[in-house]
Amino acid sequence: MFDKYNIIVVGAGHAGCEAAAAAANMGSKVLLITMNMGTIAQMSCNPAMGGVAKGQIVREVDAMGGYSGIITDRSTIQFRMLNLSKGPAMWSPRAQIDRMRFAEEWRLALERTPNIDLWQDTVNGLLIKDGRIKGVHTSMGLEIQSDAVILTNGTFLNGVIHIGEKRFGGGRTAEKAVSGITEQLVSLGFESGRMKTGTPPRVDGRSLDYAKMEEQWGDGKRGKFSFTDTPLTKEQRCCWITYTNAEVHETLKEGFEKSPMFTGRIKGLGPRYCPSIEDKINRFAERERHQIFVEPEGWNTVEIYVNGFSTSLPEDIQLKAMRKIPGFEKAKMFRPGYAIEYDYFPPLQLKASLETMRMDNLYFAGQINGTTGYEEAACQGLIAGINAHLKLNDKESIIMKRSESYIGVLIDDLVTKGTEEPYRMFTSRAEHRLLLRQDNADIRLSPLGHSLGLISDERLDKVNQKVHHSDRMVSYLKKTSVDPQTANPMLRSLNTSEIVQNVKLSQLLSRPQLNINHLRDLNPAFEKEFESYEEDVLEQAEIKVKYESYFDKELEIVGKMAKMEDQKINPEFDYQKLGSLSKEAREKLMRIKPHTLGQASRISGVSPSDISVLMVHLLK
Repeated sequence: MFDKYNIIVVGAGHAGCEAAAAAANMGSKVLLITMNMGTIAQMSCNPAMGGVAKGQIVREVDAMGGYSGIITDRSTIQFRMLNLSKGPAMWSPRAQIDRMRFAEEWRLALERTPNIDLWQDTVNGLLIKDGRIKGVHTSMGLEIQSDAVILTNGTFLNGVIHIGEKRFGGGRTAEKAVSGITEQLVSLGFESGRMKTGTPPRVDGRSLDYAKMEEQWGDGKRGKFSFTDTPLTKEQRCCWITYTNAEVHETLKEGFEKSPMFTGRIKGLGPRYCPSIEDKINRFAERERHQIFVEPEGWNTVEIYVNGFSTSLPEDIQLKAMRKIPGFEKAKMFRPGYAIEYDYFPPLQLKASLETMRMDNLYFAGQINGTTGYEEAACQGLIAGINAHLKLNDKESIIMKRSESYIGVLIDDLVTKGTEEPYRMFTSRAEHRLLLRQDNADIRLSPLGHSLGLISDERLDKVNQKVHHSDRMVSYLKKTSVDPQTANPMLRSLNTSEIVQNVKLSQLLSRPQLNINHLRDLNPAFEKEFESYEEDVLEQAEIKVKYESYFDKELEIVGKMAKMEDQKINPEFDYQKLGSLSKEAREKLMRIKPHTLGQASRISGVSPSDISVLMVHLLK
């Protein structure tokens, strides 16, 4: 019935979709298997993409030729750039999404991608011969052959849903769990664990009183994610903010004795940075209220996502407590919140390529690796798809560096440090975040995407032109002067010190009170020069001028670390032979098998003296 495929991708969530698209666009023949063709790229939780650090990841996926940024732009109902009051390293794009349109756009994109076949079925086992992947086995009794398999199972592996004292199998509400894969992999020596996540109730927006809430509109200056020519949204939908109160908290406490979290029925660890509402009022008892974000699920639906009210309490307690929130007094619930436990495989069992150590040509991406979030899943899927294709074509895997992308930080964290709780990306995890900004993702990663065949010549030319023009603008700012008579009225209006002699525009721009548009308005000659450049070019030029000294220091640090990052280690090296290494270091190094000296230095339990021993040995 089926021809043999190069790659089979199991699961059509955010990781699976990006994996299939990347591998197919590079030339592999791909089969994407999903349990339900109607839920491809479904947003199981919040209807949003991006946010702090997550927005940077979406931009990076787009810069490398992935689809997430494009699909997001086509389904955005509100756009905001977060953290604009801080430095550019912290600026993070976030989009509220029409979840039905998002899923539809993803499906259409996949159907339009040559080399991708779709099949609705459940994979319940892997075909293995001589320690190598040969395909998958499905619940229909089919055996489908392939050279590589990418598992992106999300929360479906032995998933269990909890609502109060109710407990039933499921990978998502109204969708069954999957058994067989975990059991087979464990029998082959893989280590598995359990994690937990949750989701809030969905309510009927017609039953809410928005007059009692604070409006939250998107940015007046509309933005987008993709560096391609996707259109800006012509209009935006409003979101709202309201708050819990003491009465809400007391009502929720009535259900604590039936809470699966507090009674011990849930064993898996949940995301520390996205706690349930019952966890919030238990851990932060001193707080009188918590924010609730009221988010529309799309343009044409009345369904509302109650962000900040994730819960697994009994459904009657959920509704009773929710109706004590201002604006929710007459709320009608479409479906209750719930918690879900699922299997994952600790990512220390992975190579940096996301291929498993125990099984050739088997790759893991997304929540199966212990991560949480659409964006974290999408970038893993992209890398797994790329590397699966490269390996099948006898090419070297791409290993993203921590100094070149948030994607590199995420994967390095997973395969070097592992995780025992759902891993979420934050800007604080990236030591070089000033270099890894959302605005320069195309400059950083498009050359790599082009070398892989995922970025067109035309698109790379556009990126190179952006670099050239921003450099030319910086040069103009550094060589062009302004006199006191012209500049001082503007400087007085901004409450910054006046100048007493001619100064370069770059000197003025380095002041925190000024931005590049202030310079534009100084005289017609400046305005004419600025008008010849695109807005993103001016933004790049401004950032380069303002943070030039910081960039130099950061690049110096990266340069010093590069020697360790470039010093490769044979993954089959026997660390037991180095008796001068500590016992803990030998055990950790043997288990993780770092691919560079830099990665070895980040392993918990490997000391600087251990690294010195390794360095001396490698130099010999």
